[in-house]
Amino acid sequence: MKELIKRINELANKSKSTGLSEAEKEEQNRLRQQYLDNFRGNFKETLMNVKVVDQMGNNITPEKLLKEQNKKKN
Repeated sequence: MKELIKRINELANKSKSTGLSEAEKEEQNRLRQQYLDNFRGNFKETLMNVKVVDQMGNNITPEKLLKEQNKKKN
C-alpha cells in the first residue's frame, strides 16, 4: 500500500509541475481506483467487527449491520 501511495503522489506532483502523458494519466486513474478499492475493503472489514452500545451498555447495533455480520459468520 505504501508503494501505491508513493506512486500516486509522484504522479500528482508531476501533474502539477510538468503535466502527465496519456499513459501516466491512465496509470494515475488506475492506481487511484486501486487505492479506493483497498480503502473500501478495509473499511468494510472494520465495520464487520463493530458493535454499537449505548451509555447503559445495551447493544444498539443497526439491524442492517447485524445481518451483514451474520452473513459473514456463515
